[in-house]
Amino acid sequence: MPRLAPRRIPLLLLALLAGCAPGAGLPPLADPPPGPYRLGAGDKVRIISVSDEALSGDFRLGDSGEIDLPMLGRFPAAGRSPAGLARALDVALRQAGLEQAPSVAVEVARYRPIFVLGEVNKPGAFPYQPGMTVLSAVALAGGFTYRAIEDRAEVVRPHHGRPGEARARRDSPLLPGDVVTIFERRF
Repeated sequence: MPRLAPRRIPLLLLALLAGCAPGAGLPPLADPPPGPYRLGAGDKVRIISVSDEALSGDFRLGDSGEIDLPMLGRFPAAGRSPAGLARALDVALRQAGLEQAPSVAVEVARYRPIFVLGEVNKPGAFPYQPGMTVLSAVALAGGFTYRAIEDRAEVVRPHHGRPGEARARRDSPLLPGDVVTIFERRF
């Protein structure tokens, strides 16, 4: 049996420990998809109709991804951009004979929250803001605990309707609905 040189033993141990590090086996977090923001269940949208005040207001996308609108009833909104939803509402109002020349604008009034768990001082749900990163989410959660691994985290993000786990860096961008877990150091 070959003998290891004494100076190689610490390197071998370090390599073995790195392979056991929390999140080491996860794929890297993918960048957010290009293009405009896509609405999802839990978002709140503000609809402004110039021609009909009854349609104007704040509406929450339910679990099914639909909004409940006066005159139109349940309307599918999930997966659409705010501008795409405005165009779809224009078409629906015209087709229903409710408006001849509708003028509808849609903006996100409140994004669905992100969740921060693990080794942070105040785990929980927090309001999402565009441009949010793992580090800014940790700041909202009261910062890292003394046991936290501060250079990587796990993010669970829905992908094609199924949650996918990934390894994220401190500067990784987040999306509404992401669940961030800060790992605990083992030593």
